[in-house]
Amino acid sequence: MGLVAILTLGFFLGMRHATDSDHVVAVATIVSREKSMRAASLIGVLWGIGHTVTIVLVGGAIILFGIVFPAKVGLTMEFSVALMLVLLGTMNVIGFRKEVHRLRRDHLHSGHGSDEVAPASEPESENAGWLGRYRGLRPLIVGTVHGLAGSAAVALLVLSTIRNPAWALFYLFVFGVGTVAGMMLITSALAVPLAYSARRFSVWNHHIRWVTGIVSVALGLFLVYQIGFVDGLFSTAPPWIPR
Repeated sequence: MGLVAILTLGFFLGMRHATDSDHVVAVATIVSREKSMRAASLIGVLWGIGHTVTIVLVGGAIILFGIVFPAKVGLTMEFSVALMLVLLGTMNVIGFRKEVHRLRRDHLHSGHGSDEVAPASEPESENAGWLGRYRGLRPLIVGTVHGLAGSAAVALLVLSTIRNPAWALFYLFVFGVGTVAGMMLITSALAVPLAYSARRFSVWNHHIRWVTGIVSVALGLFLVYQIGFVDGLFSTAPPWIPR
């Protein structure tokens, strides 16, 4: 297989890599808060950038310096993804509960004909700038953690295919570009029903955050069990095959 064909394959493998269940669930918990395709696409791009930076840095170190991660370290990197899914899901569930309480409070005020403004609205406006920066950092951090967990497997795959270190690093970059493109498409696709439900079924739209949160927590707990006990992170001498 020629080098151009390998690089092309790397791009499409990167796009396929973006469709892994833990990746999709993680971004879905974030995208569930958005109401536009533009914002959702940006989330996908930021996730892909964080993922690519980690893949290139960690994978590059493995390729250039022959670094070998101990099994405990490798499994811990994968375990971090499980914990992150639990955290993201919990944040969505808590956010949903707060939104329900706010809507009930607003309905109570309007039902009594009160002109008083709900107290929750002012802090939101005061913290709008901070929330904007946080929303941008969150997919970047999530992508970075996912890249950390998968960098060893990708680097070992490259080492078995491309012997030239410079081309191997370029392959990692192309693979990363593929994940950016793939995740941008995924988040845009997720945003279509979210934007529609926000316009047509605004009440039910809030429940999407709760559903994605529950799914994220469930998958995260499953991975905690799988990595911690089945794969042997919590054992004394665990085996580890990067994947």
